[in-house]
Amino acid sequence: MAGHSKFKNIMHKKGRADAVRSKLFSKLSRDITVAAKSGMPDPAMNPRLRLAVNNAKAESMPKDNIDRAIKKGAAGDADTLEDVRYEGFGPAGIGIIVEALTDNRNRTGGNVRSFFSKYGGNLGESNSVSFMWDRLGQIEYPLKAGTADAIMEAAIEAGAADVETDEDPEEGGHLIYTAYEDLNAVTEAMSKVLGDPKSTKFIWKPQTLSPISGDQARTLMKLLDALNDDDDVQNVYANFDISDEEMEALGL
Repeated sequence: MAGHSKFKNIMHKKGRADAVRSKLFSKLSRDITVAAKSGMPDPAMNPRLRLAVNNAKAESMPKDNIDRAIKKGAAGDADTLEDVRYEGFGPAGIGIIVEALTDNRNRTGGNVRSFFSKYGGNLGESNSVSFMWDRLGQIEYPLKAGTADAIMEAAIEAGAADVETDEDPEEGGHLIYTAYEDLNAVTEAMSKVLGDPKSTKFIWKPQTLSPISGDQARTLMKLLDALNDDDDVQNVYANFDISDEEMEALGL
């Protein structure tokens, strides 16, 4: 889930217990399986698969799980899965983009629509939200990878578009943004200088953030949690801005 630029809010409740980690592994496995089906089952020869495997490793997903997911894709087990994107608005008009991987559009669409309705939002048409966002590549490094200046210098040299650094000693880090088509090239260039990144992926980055607080913020978080908890949903993005103080006051 992406929203506020602070990592602790971007990854709202990221550290929730074993059940959440198990669900995360399931979603990562699906991504690997579909990527393996879309091209060569060798990460070195398949950029999409390489990204999926790197993201799984960043979350400490066991090698056996990764290998099993690749074999499933190579064997054609992902034939029934398709990428679907939903767009809508949450409380206070917050824009939300939902990316899903499903073998049943009706089931997934019905679930997503019900979540929006339950938590004061409404599902929109295609491109009703995404025109206010940029489709980019994102590379994440931990804070210990280097100073903000060193990361910026490496990113510029590698051809990146932008860098954000959060210096929080516990939850901070560096986010490097690239043009969509440049993600693999920039990742390879930065890896030679800084080592392997924590994660690499394609994202939707909002062009502006909208402030939200109080009960509307609490309801928005319930909506985002419900969407993230759905087995078919891979990624959720929202253009909200909630201060750290507000998050703490709401117990989030």
